[in-house]
Amino acid sequence: MTTDHTSKLVATVWGLLVLNTLGSAGAKTIVTLPRSLIQMATMGALVAAFALALLVNLRLRVRPSAFVFLLSLLVAVSVISSVHLETGFGALFRCARLALFVATLWLLSRWWDGGLTFVRHHIRLYFAVLVLVAAGLVASPGTAMPEYYGGRLVGALWPLTPPQIGQYAAVIIGLTVLLVLGRRTTGANAAVVIVPALVLLAMTHTRTATLGMLIGLVLAIGSLVLTSAAARRFFAWAVLCATVAAVVFSSALQAWFLRGQSQENFANLTGRAKVWDALLDAPRTTGEKLLGTGLGDKSFGGLPIDNSWLAVYHEQGLVGVTIVAAMLIVLGGVALLRPPSLSRACAIYLISYCAISSYTEVGLGDASAYLLHLTLAASLLVVPAPATPAMPTTPVPAAEVPQRRIPRWARR
Repeated sequence: MTTDHTSKLVATVWGLLVLNTLGSAGAKTIVTLPRSLIQMATMGALVAAFALALLVNLRLRVRPSAFVFLLSLLVAVSVISSVHLETGFGALFRCARLALFVATLWLLSRWWDGGLTFVRHHIRLYFAVLVLVAAGLVASPGTAMPEYYGGRLVGALWPLTPPQIGQYAAVIIGLTVLLVLGRRTTGANAAVVIVPALVLLAMTHTRTATLGMLIGLVLAIGSLVLTSAAARRFFAWAVLCATVAAVVFSSALQAWFLRGQSQENFANLTGRAKVWDALLDAPRTTGEKLLGTGLGDKSFGGLPIDNSWLAVYHEQGLVGVTIVAAMLIVLGGVALLRPPSLSRACAIYLISYCAISSYTEVGLGDASAYLLHLTLAASLLVVPAPATPAMPTTPVPAAEVPQRRIPRWARR
């Protein structure tokens, strides 16, 4: 199997993982898609991803990774907490999905080298998802911006929620900006990605994604300021533009940020705080506190939890929370210890974005796009294996080179 063919298969595996994490529940689409059909497509994508990863890595060569090792521990905890079937047989199904997801990541770890190859795969694939969202918006604006979501952009061809679209847009915007600063792409190519993604992000009115993108870019670009003149210029211009926008468009920005909500509704995070308080006040046994109730649909009392830490606590207990915290701490610690580089900046952006989004989004404890973002960060922090130097050849002194004897007849 040639190197180019293997690279294409690896990119295909990454794309199948992206498809698996798109989810099956969301907005109403133009053509009603049965949820069972979508689940078959997403699960089939995961099975195909594992099979392809196994095909290109038949010798099971993996790269040691503390991040994927912690994910494996999380799988074990999830199985232990789900085996009691408090949340039904669906918990074991979700455990199997998470186990297959992590196994595929182990197989892909062979190609982690600290380079930007997977970053480019990530940007292209999620940009393709945004193109699908834009196509749905053009085909049916009313379906793509329904009233039951407050006029926010949703997926009209594939059931995607506004937070999902905002997340995908924010991630590829940040990564593309960093590629421009690192001179790994041209400004024209970057504009093709950044401009439409910014428009779609604004149409989703997703505050978490916007704040995560801005704070993540500040931290990532800050890690390049001492070594990159382009980063210093961009940082200075960004601060200037942000100051001007805050002064001139303050009322418009405030209206966009509040999304027409009252101060009281905004203060309790659109009702999330009530669900969080009820979850924390619910009686639990010692086993449930330590190991949770098993993998579920990230809801409590029929309402979404919308907080990764509380969702992990509810489903995988304090042990799961500890493992997830260790994942972020390990990635963040390794990123701080690495010398300044574009790969390190991209990793810092992804880690900070996921950490910020975890406050109002779920996904750190199950197979999700957030775990895929963190996996990309882990691949960027890998130290490339040193090239094996060629064995030096010691020149033989001329005196030691055997001389060929010339025949007597040739001397005449």
